[in-house]
Amino acid sequence: LEVRRTSHETELCFPKLLNISCRRPKRPHFEIMLTYILLSFISLLTVILNLLVIISISHFRQLHTPTNFLLLSLAVADFFVGLLMFFQIVLIDGCWFLGDIMCTLYQYLAFIITSASIGTMVIISADRYLAICYPLHYSTKITQQRVKICICLCWVFSVIFQSLIVKDNLKQPGKYNSCIGECVFVVNYIAGLFDLLFSFIVPITVIIVLYLRVFAVAVSQAHAMRCQHAVTHQRAVTVTVTKSELKAARTLGVVVVVFLICMCPYYCVALTEHFLKPYP
Repeated sequence: LEVRRTSHETELCFPKLLNISCRRPKRPHFEIMLTYILLSFISLLTVILNLLVIISISHFRQLHTPTNFLLLSLAVADFFVGLLMFFQIVLIDGCWFLGDIMCTLYQYLAFIITSASIGTMVIISADRYLAICYPLHYSTKITQQRVKICICLCWVFSVIFQSLIVKDNLKQPGKYNSCIGECVFVVNYIAGLFDLLFSFIVPITVIIVLYLRVFAVAVSQAHAMRCQHAVTHQRAVTVTVTKSELKAARTLGVVVVVFLICMCPYYCVALTEHFLKPYP
């Protein structure tokens, strides 16, 4: 019994490659199945819902507005996120069986999609800023053609930028793997700092500044509308405006906080690893 237990704990991803195969970690069967079901459900739901958004906006011409085109770009990015989760499901048992090239392609696409999603969020923030702060000029400044160009530039920039960030991995897939059956993707320290700056710090700063400006204009307009109402309705109007201001504040807080919560863990862990174990 002791021999069997030890053999199970040291099970190899590729038993025939005894000396160079990665070891499969021992995990409870229930935990593995629960993770499989949960990730599969999230992945399938993400793909289906975003596909519905893509089809709806693409098919119905009445939905062809600048803002909806931005939502379409975001839906495309999220659609691919759902597809890439199937590769993450492959890694649940701790072994990668699809080879070094597929590992590099999977990680590379994940970098591009993340960058494009963040870029699209910045453009959406700018769109809302112009719509609220400059409503009279919005229809002339923001056209479908200009939005399409911005979306294309966002995706092209994401591809070029991330290609430079992960060029070492693209040149030599599997370069940082210590054994066969591993999927490791390493970004060197300098490239990681550039990625942190242009994929996190700059975008979140722009989004915060734009939404703060939108919030300030919304509050200013609310106060102006409050002053124009009759004295007999002042109490009811005051309650309505207060609720509107609180709702705008909550929306701004949710957008910024959720974005920070989702992005901070990755960059904190990545930078910590670079400080503790820098790569050449």
